[in-house]
Amino acid sequence: MFKLLSTTGEQSIDLQPDRTVVVGRAVTSDVPIYDPTISRRHAEVSLTEGGVKVKDAGSSNGTFLNGARVTEAVAVENDVITFGKVAFRVKEVSAPVVRPQVVPSPSAEFAGARAAGGTIVRQLPVSVSGGVPAIVTATPSGASHLKVTAQSLEELREKKLELLLEISKELSKQQELDRLLDKVVEFTFQVMNVDRVSILLLEPATGELVPRISRGRSAQSSASKHVPQSIARKVVEDRVAILSDNTAADERFKGKSILIQSVRSAMCTPLMGTDQKVLGILYVDNLTATHSFSDDDLKFLIAFGSLAAVAIENSQRSERLRREALVLSNFQRYFAPNLAAQIAQEEGAVQLGGRKRPVVIFFSDIRGFTTMSETMSPDDIATLLTEYFTEMVEIVFEHGGTLDKFMGDAIMALWGAPIAHEDDAHRAMACALDQLTALAKLNAKWKSQGRPELGIGIGINFGEVFAGNIGSDRRLEYTVIGDAVNTASRLCSSAGPNEILISEAFYEQLEQRPAVEALDSIQVKGKSKKVPVYRVKR
Repeated sequence: MFKLLSTTGEQSIDLQPDRTVVVGRAVTSDVPIYDPTISRRHAEVSLTEGGVKVKDAGSSNGTFLNGARVTEAVAVENDVITFGKVAFRVKEVSAPVVRPQVVPSPSAEFAGARAAGGTIVRQLPVSVSGGVPAIVTATPSGASHLKVTAQSLEELREKKLELLLEISKELSKQQELDRLLDKVVEFTFQVMNVDRVSILLLEPATGELVPRISRGRSAQSSASKHVPQSIARKVVEDRVAILSDNTAADERFKGKSILIQSVRSAMCTPLMGTDQKVLGILYVDNLTATHSFSDDDLKFLIAFGSLAAVAIENSQRSERLRREALVLSNFQRYFAPNLAAQIAQEEGAVQLGGRKRPVVIFFSDIRGFTTMSETMSPDDIATLLTEYFTEMVEIVFEHGGTLDKFMGDAIMALWGAPIAHEDDAHRAMACALDQLTALAKLNAKWKSQGRPELGIGIGINFGEVFAGNIGSDRRLEYTVIGDAVNTASRLCSSAGPNEILISEAFYEQLEQRPAVEALDSIQVKGKSKKVPVYRVKR
């Protein structure tokens, strides 16, 4: 007979003849291993003649025998089988056992950590996805507060698994985070006799626990939005699930919040994500009875918290994907692909509104296009503009610009919004020169095909504008508004075919200034002073 003993000594897998044991992260596995590298159904293990047969069940991170990845293999005495990154050594035993079980770590004893009514007696390696032990402050004297009745331990175990499975199914239906958290609290009251339930989530930017939902069973048991900070702090920092039988007398949890809230018995488990990061905490308590929770209650809360953590993570992922999809659907036409992806990953990218910021505004317009189009068919006009816009917009994107909009045969582009660079002025200038170079090549091709040639005028200005998202939650456009936009448009309309006119404000932003020719200042509507203008020499 053989069994598997983890190399850390925290778990063992006892094998029974003619029975296949499923190893995985799911709570319904025969041997649950709560590690992020373990798949929900990772591998199958069984006894075979002379050894242990292991079969990978299509896991993400693989099953290994003595360091070599295997699909199916037979291990013998002292061989090492590794599921993901959790290693077990094959050991020979003299007698079979009744069923697979998880054995608490022999090194889990704690000494000297005094609590009311006793000491911490053990650390249980029952975790969510990242190795969360459970601390029991004393041997509980009360009966379980879980609302599950059974005639035998085996029946109780089956009913608990069935209950967790049903809870998992229901939580997976909830995509919206607030509704999901509401469901978690609702299920907690349905399956456990507790007075209050609270969920706090960790804010990634600040590392602070933020209360998201807190509720009491009745109006008399008012639910504060804050769990006792001493308990919350220990749960997050030590990544342990806590059962405290007499919280007010527990020396580890001395604090005003304990006394103010009249907490008598409490349980709290961290909500662990798949990358072993704490997402938050799930906290329950009773306000009147000491010694009201049992060891089994804590184990169930850990398993329940694991399901809640998976659902929360899925909800957050779903919200992030929805937001990114919305940003991309609205903005991908206006930004270079890498810039659109960067904006999509930023929180608040699709919110309405904006702010004032200095930007470079770029206009280019086809000279005499209206007259030219009168002699062309609609199909020829569409073909010509498609080829022209495709080339010009690609050049804008190559230089990190933002396509603001098309206006007939004109293009409006920005640099410095929504993401600014130190060399935005240089990028815009290079874009203008490259557009004229590209247009010359297009004209040569069109001339050889007997098609009309184009000439464009370009105007560039620098100034402060209002930049932001204008529209609705479903349809947004990123644009800029202000006098600086009007000035750039006026410069463009004043430029001759294949000319680049720039304002003095833009010229001063350039570190490497091109050769220019000063022109007469122009009057812009809404401005009392004329705007100095330069023509870029080529």
